This record gives sequence, C-alpha cells and structure tokens, in this order.
Amino acid sequence: MRTISIGTILFALILFLNGPLQAAPPKAPAKGAEKNKSAEKAEEKEPGTTVPSLGNDHIQSIESPHPPYNSKPPTSGPHVPFVARWGIYTRQIPNELQVHNLEDGGVIIQYDCKDCSEMIQKIEAIAKDYLDKSKMTPQNSRFGHLLVAPYPGLDTPIALTAWGKIDKLSTFDEARIRRFIEAYIGIDHHPSHPE
Repeated sequence: MRTISIGTILFALILFLNGPLQAAPPKAPAKGAEKNKSAEKAEEKEPGTTVPSLGNDHIQSIESPHPPYNSKPPTSGPHVPFVARWGIYTRQIPNELQVHNLEDGGVIIQYDCKDCSEMIQKIEAIAKDYLDKSKMTPQNSRFGHLLVAPYPGLDTPIALTAWGKIDKLSTFDEARIRRFIEAYIGIDHHPSHPE
C-alpha cells in the first residue's frame, strides 16, 4: 500500500485552488513607463555627492599639522578628539572640530552669503525643527545631531555635509535640505573594533 505525504496533499490542494503553475506572459510597458522608471531611480538615489573618505584619525589640536581635506567644507579626515555642541552657531566651526561631529552622525548646514538674513532664518528654522524633534522621544534623539554655522569662502551659498557626503545649493531648497538631513543624520561612522 502506498502512503501519500501531507506535503504532497498540500501541494495538490494549492495547485487545485490556484491553477497550474506557469509563467505570466510578459507585459508590454505602459506609455511613459520608462520616464517613470528613471524618475523613480532619481528619487532612490542618495542625496548629495559622495566624497572619498580621508579616514578618521585623531589629531591633538586644531593647529596640529595634517593632510589637507578633499572638500570644502570637509566630510571626513583628521579631527580633534572632541565635538562641538550640537546646535546653531553664528561663527565658523573649525574644520578639525566639525569633522568629529560628522563622524558622530552629524549633519552640518553651512552658509556663505551677503544680505541673506531671510535665508539664514529659514535654515535656522529647519534646524530648530529637528533639534526640538530630538527631545520628544528617545527614538528621535538622532535628530539632535545637527549643526548650523557660517562658512566663509564657500563657492555656493549653502553647503550640506555628512560623513563622506556633500551637497551644495545655489538657492535655498527646504525639501532638498530636509532630504539630506533625513538620509544621513544619526549614522555613526566610528570604525568598528573586533570583539
């Protein structure tokens, strides 16, 4: 006498209920589908431009000699062993200090413009929104890793930096700034140590 396994019975039942297994015929792409695919790819792309990492070596002080940074403002490289307090500044934060903030998962919004107090107020309002959000729940604490400061000598009015990422804006674009912040804030970049 032959026995039938439960797996065989279940397979037959599924086949009976769903019909025979066959590949679906290929569908012709809808009009405009190619445009939609390229738009989706653009949306999926990480914001900003990737900058090659210069590592994360510590130096003794801001005045310590070190290799030059490969972006302005910097996105990685030698830095002091302490960070700037998160928040809004009215003076430039030294490169060697801000890089450690980036390593700790920070995003920095920096600006250089004349007669742009309205733009600075908008940037500060975005920062305050995230800094306030960081205090609401422990899950939101990462949003506190944000700095805003002037950076004389930029080649655009606004520069956004995160570890290994930079985005330069010629005009204020709130959606673009928020997208950059959301993508990179709170991601720790300290080297992992084997246990």
